Amino acid sequence: MRWPWSSDLQDKSHPNPDNDKQQHHFPTPWSSPSSPSPRNWNTSLNATDWAAFTETRTLVPTLILTGSILAIVRIHRRYFRRFPDATSISPWFFRRRSIYGQVTSVGDGDNFRLYHTPGGKLTGWGWLPWKKVPTLKKELRDKTVHVRLAGIDAPELAHFGRPEQPFARDAHTWLTSYLLHRKVHAHVHRQDQYQRVVANVYVRRALDFPPFRKRDVSYEMLKRGLATVYEAKFGAEFGGETMENKYRKAEWWAKWRKKGLWVDFSEDGKDWESPRDYKTRMAAAETTHEENGHGKGKGKGKEEKKR
Repeated sequence: MRWPWSSDLQDKSHPNPDNDKQQHHFPTPWSSPSSPSPRNWNTSLNATDWAAFTETRTLVPTLILTGSILAIVRIHRRYFRRFPDATSISPWFFRRRSIYGQVTSVGDGDNFRLYHTPGGKLTGWGWLPWKKVPTLKKELRDKTVHVRLAGIDAPELAHFGRPEQPFARDAHTWLTSYLLHRKVHAHVHRQDQYQRVVANVYVRRALDFPPFRKRDVSYEMLKRGLATVYEAKFGAEFGGETMENKYRKAEWWAKWRKKGLWVDFSEDGKDWESPRDYKTRMAAAETTHEENGHGKGKGKGKEEKKR
């Protein structure tokens, strides 16, 4: 503040500190702050701020996204990867998991082919346009899992020049009507030497009583006298001791009731031949035929294909 008695000279010799502060904080219009050089500006723009990658707001979403992707890949490989054939099933899968799919054909009284549809309708099989089960043979070629029913041996159809065994047609007809085009669960145990998987197979049918109850296909065949318990010295697979006992009881019941192939069975074993005895007799006859110099048997290399 300027006093009335002060002179211009005194004002110049004693500057007002308030004016200095104003001049200090509010530069003149023609003054400009010093700007960085173009080189420093470009360097700061192109520099990578590595510290930003370790901040919580960046690190947490990154970890969540990465973990989610890895989890999805793992779940898909374990539960939703389709197996085109028996050889594509990983060894760790056996005795731990089951495969779900639709039966596309029945080759014999104890084996069939399955089109694997992992996840079923929940993953789009049957209603999404790109997830349809093929119906033509050429479309199904090399795309189905060959399944051998565990624990049983059905009578043999005519194969490789061998005659048909009694009740073979009955077993094949029944299995076809029971499974063809139906969805089944196959609890796989192992792969056999013919590129098939041995499995306990379960199906649900509306016509059974009670309806839609899970049925063990091997057990149903034994109970009806359409198969015997598997009696080979090597390669027998039941799915555990409990299942073996269950199957043997079903066979005993059918034998006692004279069901199916047991109708002509007698304790002395005369005039009755099991599927295992039939295969043994056929193999011995073919071996004798070869030894007598009549050439190789028609079934050589394939004689056990349908066992």
